Amino acid sequence: MMQGFLHEEGSFGVFVLVTIILGGGAAALAGRAIAQTWRPAWQMAVYALVLGAAVRFIHFSLFGGTLLSAHYYLIDSAVCAAFGLTGFRLARVAQLVTQYRWINESDGPLRWRRKPQ
Repeated sequence: MMQGFLHEEGSFGVFVLVTIILGGGAAALAGRAIAQTWRPAWQMAVYALVLGAAVRFIHFSLFGGTLLSAHYYLIDSAVCAAFGLTGFRLARVAQLVTQYRWINESDGPLRWRRKPQ
């Protein structure tokens, strides 16, 4: 059931290697770079679409997957978007807690809050 939904190759390991490790790792780094340059989070959506196309091409060229498949392209792009937004949020929290430590304090790895006055 999951083989047909998440990936089309014969192995779940190929999906993990290409989509999650390569695509997700690149997306997390892109999200971190977007946050470090103080650009808005919506730009990660554009990068996720581009990275989704790159991941789909790797599936096609190395493992014989379908290049022009809207379903698998959306899966790959969604994984990239999730990792990218997580990387963005981690970097943004680190920025706001370290650069504005007199105003903000950490409230977990993905959140910050104003210091009580």
